[in-house]
Amino acid sequence: MPVPQPTPGQDSIGYTSADMKISSLPFCTLVLALAALPMGAQTSASHTVHHTAVRSTHAPGCVAPPPVSPKIPALPANAPCPRILYTLTHTPDTHLDYASPLLSKDLREDLSGERTTYSLIYVDTQVGTGPVAQSGKFLTVHYTGYLADGKKFDSSVDRGQPITFPYGRHRVIQGWDTGFEGMRVGGKRRLYIPYQLAYGETGRPPIIPAKAELVFDVQFIGQSDEMPKPTVPFRRSGPAQPAAKPATPAQPAPKPATPAKPSTSQPNNPQASN
Repeated sequence: MPVPQPTPGQDSIGYTSADMKISSLPFCTLVLALAALPMGAQTSASHTVHHTAVRSTHAPGCVAPPPVSPKIPALPANAPCPRILYTLTHTPDTHLDYASPLLSKDLREDLSGERTTYSLIYVDTQVGTGPVAQSGKFLTVHYTGYLADGKKFDSSVDRGQPITFPYGRHRVIQGWDTGFEGMRVGGKRRLYIPYQLAYGETGRPPIIPAKAELVFDVQFIGQSDEMPKPTVPFRRSGPAQPAAKPATPAQPAPKPATPAKPSTSQPNNPQASN
């Protein structure tokens, strides 16, 4: 929270604070994406990419998830096996039609490009009982994101405030924009997102390294047709506090007493004796 690359001001999944409502909290790092992460709306490759995809919410059989650090919390003991949500094949636009014998092997490979295949893998750690996620709806989600080395780089759970984003509208990285397929409200899922569906070859330094595989634990809280209104910050109720009294101006210092002036009248002299 996820597909163009996020720009400054976006979270780890590429979502901007103007696009989403996080109560009074901004979406840190991500996101998300969402962005995206970002946590964006297109893949990070600078060239046109042709994809052949096999999309299904239930790939046949279990698959081995990408290797990740044991620092990432282990899945519940009763969690089902990891499965493929979909697989994409990237075929470069440029094809090497002819190469002189003078060309080195490395140059041949560089000119011809590399055909790569990658998958979005998921594990439903808790199956929800509410409506299925629908494209175009506003999904409200809690999440925690990890790098493959176990570093936690973003978490709405730690902030105590979920995020809301428009699903399937290319406002987050692709792994988020498609990763809730078949998921029901109330469910929890772990997503293993390859770098091609996240922040691409360059990453989002210094938080997301180049070609970073990401792991997200997400909780699907709810969905709506419109963006929910921002949450009003909680204020404790109680009797109104009396208005502060205005400061009393300082009293001027008393003036020193004026000394009495000597009398100018003559004292009554006794009669002179003869």
